[in-house]
Amino acid sequence: MGMKQTCPLTIINGRVVAPGGMIDDASIRVEDGHIVAAGAIAPTDGDELVDAKGALIAPGLVDLGVFAIDKPAFHFGGITRAALMPDQSPPLDHPARVRFAAQSGKPDFWVHPLAAATAGLEGSQLAEIALMRDAGARAIATGRRWIGDSGVMLRLLQYAAMLDMVVVTHAEDAGLAGNAAATAGEMATRLGLPSAPKEAETLALARDIALAEAASARLHVRQVTTRSGLELVRTAKARGMAITAGVTPAHFMLSDLALANFRTFARLSPPLRAEDDRQAVIEAIGDGTIDVISSGHDPRGPEDKNLPFADAAPGMAGAETLLAMTLTLERDGIIDMQRSFDLLARNPAQLLGVNAGILEAGAEADIALIDAEAPWIVDSRKMEAQAGNTPFDRQPAQGRVTGLFKGGARIEL
Repeated sequence: MGMKQTCPLTIINGRVVAPGGMIDDASIRVEDGHIVAAGAIAPTDGDELVDAKGALIAPGLVDLGVFAIDKPAFHFGGITRAALMPDQSPPLDHPARVRFAAQSGKPDFWVHPLAAATAGLEGSQLAEIALMRDAGARAIATGRRWIGDSGVMLRLLQYAAMLDMVVVTHAEDAGLAGNAAATAGEMATRLGLPSAPKEAETLALARDIALAEAASARLHVRQVTTRSGLELVRTAKARGMAITAGVTPAHFMLSDLALANFRTFARLSPPLRAEDDRQAVIEAIGDGTIDVISSGHDPRGPEDKNLPFADAAPGMAGAETLLAMTLTLERDGIIDMQRSFDLLARNPAQLLGVNAGILEAGAEADIALIDAEAPWIVDSRKMEAQAGNTPFDRQPAQGRVTGLFKGGARIEL
């Protein structure tokens, strides 16, 4: 495939984000695309040497649940693998499409397709999940929508449990959410936007949890964005249920106050919430209720965004800001550096069953060198993504990727 590590590599003089904690003044050694050692190690004669110059040596990010593959944007953000949502055109509801998607990013980026749960993502008939798994699907996803039919959802979860695959669900009851552009509350009222109660999330989540427990299935809720939703996840985990939860930076960085001036870059799915819910998301990241932070990368051009707010397509180009926004939580003392990369790499890799996301002997050498303090300004006009629809436009950020390796081979940034 072109990207092959030719000789052993040792990256020296960095701060290694190791599974057991941070190791200062450390090195990492790579042979045949895999990590062989990390820590206070000396390079071997004949190794290619890379000086990290004090930067973080971290696992390449694993972005769980993106809607488009935008290699330059992912590389900019330190992302070396992404799980692709089935909401493609045509949908990933057929083994041949899954196989094609799984090959699409190689050699310098790995795409892990998520199988469409239902034919055409229409929520009524189960798709050929076992065949898609054999074609390279790493989990099953309901797509942008929730499966409204509880009978279909139960059958899906039972089948997934039998195949030992995670079901990735979008927890938003469509009957309640309808075409809402905002969360019901003061801000939506003031702006006159069509809105839905935040209970659209709680109800969807409560049902999905009940059915997943009945089926003994593994459930990953792609975005949990409300205090009451997070409480449901917390209590399900306490009961010992196999549930994991994710969120994107928009829901811990922004509340629905960002909708002022009808900025359509802040039109997201699920919609931005009240400040109390934003605080609840930050608490849930701090206490371990949330397992994954992903970008939700969904580049949308002017044809989708230069519209009245209620008509604009939801979604944000998130790949380039994922790392920097997560590092704000580390700087604010909500989480430590190791937990940051558990959320961005280790946990999503584990959910997908891939041997990456962690810097330990035997793992694939997907490695990012990161200057955690490097300042930059998010600029929607200069983004690497296919479209610059970021809610963080003009915002100062810190944390830049200075080097990236996929399977031990350097990627040109």
